[in-house]
Amino acid sequence: MRIAIITGASSGLGREYLRQLMQGENFDAVWAIARRQNRLTELVQTYGDTVRPLALDLTQPVSLRHLEYLLHTEQPDVAVLINAAGFGKMGTTTLIPTEVQDAMVDLNCRAAIDLTASVLPYMKPGARILEICSSAGFSPIPELNVYAATKAFLLNYSKALHYELKPKGIQVTAVCPYWVTDTEFIPIALKDSAHPGRHFFLASTAESVVSWSLADSRHGRWVSTPGLMCTLHRIIAWLVPDLLMLRLAAWWHKV
Repeated sequence: MRIAIITGASSGLGREYLRQLMQGENFDAVWAIARRQNRLTELVQTYGDTVRPLALDLTQPVSLRHLEYLLHTEQPDVAVLINAAGFGKMGTTTLIPTEVQDAMVDLNCRAAIDLTASVLPYMKPGARILEICSSAGFSPIPELNVYAATKAFLLNYSKALHYELKPKGIQVTAVCPYWVTDTEFIPIALKDSAHPGRHFFLASTAESVVSWSLADSRHGRWVSTPGLMCTLHRIIAWLVPDLLMLRLAAWWHKV
């Protein structure tokens, strides 16, 4: 049984990945993982029985154990894994509650690596992994501090995983988009922020990010910057010291 597994599948980038994979590739099943059962039910109604809804909270160990049980029992051939679950909050570190910071680390980092490790034994040469990072991972960002740090972690993890798995014929791509305007990420990130961001110039859409990153994955690229702004951020962060990047980011936030 050839399958794809997508986390964060009920909305945003995860839902768009599911849509484009269903249109562009043939799978016996797409395992759609998200917390909200009602959203998963909508996916089945829209795309049919090929979608297998799994209402799991990846921050809870019991959910991971359940997924591992299903993998062990059914022994699928996982052709594509997309880790799109994650969230961010904007604000100074002293103002974001500790439990929210912990939740960002738990979902954006631990859940991604735990789930990847659980799925890897069921992947064969030719399989692909897309870890959804962010251009925020290219440099430290004030008032997006913890989120940017979690994405830097996931980016470096994905690069090393790419190197480790390449001899096995498994392709890993770190996807690093800029702001994506038509998802829930921006409203959630800015909610309750004392200084909400205003600059979403040349922001991307979910459709363009997904189509671009899927193409990068098929071409074997270890980092995908699916848009102009994230590509520029990657180049500038490579050239400019972190101290200057921090000052630039702080200035841009205040303009």
